[in-house]
Amino acid sequence: MLIELSGGTVIPRPLPAYIMGIVNATPDSFWEGSRLPSLSSVKENAEFALSLVEEGCDILDIGAESSRPGADYVPAEDEISRLIPLIQEIRKYSSVPVSVDTRKASVMKAAFEAGADILNDISALEDDCDMASFAATAGIPVILMHKRGVPKTMQVSLEKYTDAPEEILRYLLSRADFAMGYGIKKEKIILDPGIGFGKQYEDNLAVIKHIDIFAESGYNVVMGLSRKTCIGGMTGRNVEDRLAGTLAAEMFSVMHGVSVLRVHDVKETKDMLSVLQELKK
Repeated sequence: MLIELSGGTVIPRPLPAYIMGIVNATPDSFWEGSRLPSLSSVKENAEFALSLVEEGCDILDIGAESSRPGADYVPAEDEISRLIPLIQEIRKYSSVPVSVDTRKASVMKAAFEAGADILNDISALEDDCDMASFAATAGIPVILMHKRGVPKTMQVSLEKYTDAPEEILRYLLSRADFAMGYGIKKEKIILDPGIGFGKQYEDNLAVIKHIDIFAESGYNVVMGLSRKTCIGGMTGRNVEDRLAGTLAAEMFSVMHGVSVLRVHDVKETKDMLSVLQELKK
């Protein structure tokens, strides 16, 4: 399924999945290669973001609050001060769809006014009671992600799942129903099983293996696998050496119905999807 923005614009998808390029306007995101060159230089940061567009991303996903394990909560005013100048600078040069990774309605409102198009909410609209109504009124697509706990402590005491894929899907479908109850259209809801968010290695592996049940739910599905700990668990590699493992897991996911890949390595992901497209002809 294609993604429709506010106002009816549809994002084209020339390859088997959308490529969502990660831009971390933070000093502490887990993969150093995704962090902006300098939080104080808007021009340099916009150049970094626009380089991902040149490499072939379909959507820029910008976040100003790290959600890595152990990360601290960031006040809304700090997120806004990091995000808005960057979005405004990007908009001088590109109309690429911009997704904003935030849990706060005030941040998303400011970002939308600056030119952002998509909400990426790791709390699945749970953290801010004003977020769902704003998203519905604005008519923007909404990514609902599954997690347990908060980034600061989510990997400290992990709860056991009986059946991780089924339990996570059940939660996401309930959040989708919640979103639709506020007037968010079904076709504008995107599900994210939240690889690495409050899950043990075996849980992440089970979700990837059974990602088809998410894709069969009738919603677009995004996977954020890029260089994550579970890829390290499968390969024995450190974060800087997890690209090949990431691409393999991403290809598997797309072959089983995933429609959006949230990635650090845009150029390599585009090559992988181009090869997959040719082989499926």
